[in-house]
Amino acid sequence: MTTTVNGLDGLKSLVGKDLGSSEWLEITQERVNTFADATGDHQWIHVDVERAKTGPFGGPIAHGYLTLSLVIPLFSSLLSVEGITMGVNYGLEKVRFPSPVKVGAKIRLNAKVVSVEDVAGNGVQSTFDFTVEVDGSPKPACVARPVYRHYA
Repeated sequence: MTTTVNGLDGLKSLVGKDLGSSEWLEITQERVNTFADATGDHQWIHVDVERAKTGPFGGPIAHGYLTLSLVIPLFSSLLSVEGITMGVNYGLEKVRFPSPVKVGAKIRLNAKVVSVEDVAGNGVQSTFDFTVEVDGSPKPACVARPVYRHYA
């Protein structure tokens, strides 16, 4: 379910709130291969299905940065900020990949609003805690603390 707020004050009202979880998204070999082509990272644990079966994960896995990049569409399903001129990705304070995502697995994003602080230029800087869960796995695939800027 998407949380929708209006303007910067609406975003500020969310501090400390858990935004819940996105829908599950299946990680396909096609998506992994497309990401490999886009980045030039064709390491065999990602794209060589037969060789990966004999590797440490028992099959091909998604790139960590593919998993991280998927938080963008998953997050947009959790939060909508209306009444602003723009929102931009400002960076990441922390990222870890505790567990691999095997091809065929499903992932989802859980997000919590950590802080929203005023910045120069009629905007706010918002920090979130993101956890990318893997269906059936006790460990997350990714934990991250992204920072965004939103402007009125």
